[in-house]
Amino acid sequence: MTKADDRPASLSLQSVSKHFGPVKAVDGIDLDIGQDEFFSLLGPSGSGKTTMLRIIAGLERPTAGRVLVRGQDVTAMPPYKRRIGMVFQNFLLFPHKTVAENIVFPLRMQNVGRAERGERLVWAMKLLRLDGLAERYPNELSGGQQQRVSLARGLISRPALLLLDEPLANLDRELRAEMEVEIRRYQKELNIPFVYVTHNQEEALTMSDRIAVMRNGVFEQIGPRNDVYRKPATAFVAAFVGQSNQLTGRAEMVGPDSLTMTWRGHRLHLPHPDGIAAGDEVRFFIKYEDVEVTPERPAQGNHLGGRLRDIIFKGQTANYIVSLADGSEIIASASSRDQKVAIGAAVSVTWPATAGMCFKS
Repeated sequence: MTKADDRPASLSLQSVSKHFGPVKAVDGIDLDIGQDEFFSLLGPSGSGKTTMLRIIAGLERPTAGRVLVRGQDVTAMPPYKRRIGMVFQNFLLFPHKTVAENIVFPLRMQNVGRAERGERLVWAMKLLRLDGLAERYPNELSGGQQQRVSLARGLISRPALLLLDEPLANLDRELRAEMEVEIRRYQKELNIPFVYVTHNQEEALTMSDRIAVMRNGVFEQIGPRNDVYRKPATAFVAAFVGQSNQLTGRAEMVGPDSLTMTWRGHRLHLPHPDGIAAGDEVRFFIKYEDVEVTPERPAQGNHLGGRLRDIIFKGQTANYIVSLADGSEIIASASSRDQKVAIGAAVSVTWPATAGMCFKS
């Protein structure tokens, strides 16, 4: 399923492919994005997400398939006729133009009259909180202000949708966190779809309504952000989204949605999707925050004994690294205030039988 609901899609991709010689950068993508969606394309470098964004924008012609914006086929249409705004990673502001001139540039290209340009400029400056900066030049602005100018330029044409290609990659961590909140606010206020490309899962999880995880030109999973995080559809998604421990073993006693896995002499009770049979080699993924480290053996759930090797302080949270008897390690994440055991102490690593997910190797 690629649609958020049954309302008409603002953007539709129908069997879209893009091949560069033998390389299938995008391979038969079908996707519908709704009018009020914040949709993220998440994946590693080379997964095809930026190529897909360029196809939507009209900067690349697909090898096959169609692109529809609000029901209109724009596949052969040049970018300036598509009513699509775009914000880039490197801002791409004109250094010799003022903030106001940079923002209204798309309207000049569209031959919009001076009076309407002025009205839209006032609207964009207010929306992006740029009041008082109209006569400044890009080199007189902070990184966050430059990014707001880039966003204002992308929105001033009142596009049918806005494409954002790694727009926060060049900002520091604190400013990036601030802009994540701001960008989502703009999207909800404007009620137009934003399509956001990133390799940063934190950005995608913070802002998105739905996420498509891409690899090798295809979607590994599409769904609400919580489902992508908590219910990975493939081993790749389980490994890529969030921080997980990975255990590989052999499946035994497979039931409809749970199994027993033998791992280094331990029998673990684990959930799984369809497609696993007794005797199969399986990979199990359990997120750090779903694992607990305690000084006592629990009465229920999976249990592994070991010693607390180290505590990695991360501010509000800490990673607790437990060494097992065979030398392997399990990592748990919890509040940094919730330190129940000391480094070097004997501990139990535990998690519920319903947590995590197994996939056939």
